[in-house]
Amino acid sequence: CHATKEEAEAETRQMLDIYAEVCEKYLAIPVIKGRKTEKEKFAGAEYTLTIESLMHDGRALQSGTSHYLGTGFAEAFNIQYLDRDGKLQYVHQTSWGVSTRIMGALIMVHGDNRGLVIPPRIAPIQAMIVPIAQHKEGVLDKAYALRDQLQNIVRVDIDASDNTPGWKFNESEMKGYPVRIELGPKDIEKDQVVLVRRDTGEKEFVAMANLEERLPALLEEIQQGLYEKALKHREEKTTIVKTMEEFAQTLEQKSGFIKAMWCGDLACEEKIKEEMVYWARAY
Repeated sequence: CHATKEEAEAETRQMLDIYAEVCEKYLAIPVIKGRKTEKEKFAGAEYTLTIESLMHDGRALQSGTSHYLGTGFAEAFNIQYLDRDGKLQYVHQTSWGVSTRIMGALIMVHGDNRGLVIPPRIAPIQAMIVPIAQHKEGVLDKAYALRDQLQNIVRVDIDASDNTPGWKFNESEMKGYPVRIELGPKDIEKDQVVLVRRDTGEKEFVAMANLEERLPALLEEIQQGLYEKALKHREEKTTIVKTMEEFAQTLEQKSGFIKAMWCGDLACEEKIKEEMVYWARAY
């Protein structure tokens, strides 16, 4: 609740910007910020702001909304305050939020047939150490020492279970750890580790002496790479149309976003919906 329209509207915009920042900087999900139409806005609101993202199957997801409610609900429920002149005034309200659907967006934007792909900035475990031939003398000790060395730099853990390396690799991929650190007897001899990226599967041999510098840099590369990949996908799935026929053909034949001119009138919005049903059937 706010004393003035200006304060309420400022918060409405602020919260949408915060949601967009979380999506883009931390979840690596590019979003489009905009204003809902009168027909699509939250019922009772003066207007609704939204961020929209595109899933890898070409479907859109409303990822967060922020509403300026005006004084309508305050008048309905008699929510008032005393202003500086001692007069009763109705408050100006906002309403905003994201839901657990944002976790669905994370899966649908970055995930693949092998499982989750979690952006490093939000990953509970950024790097998983997988010892190879851990039954051999010194391998597990070195793996634990490596974990202790890295734990103040990145969020790191070790899979010291009795499962086979292949099983551990698959589980690591399924759970979406950004980086897998492989360490075996030959690596210990060479004073190196193998870094495996979850997003691309690329392997990189890194000397132990360079690991504290290279691992954080690699995590940032993965974070940026995931965002750029998602952005490229959205751009490839965005079609500009100039006629109703192009609109309908695109709607029928392609998934993704459609960009088109619109006058902003409700009657036109409803007509577009009606005609698109007709045109889509024709194609």
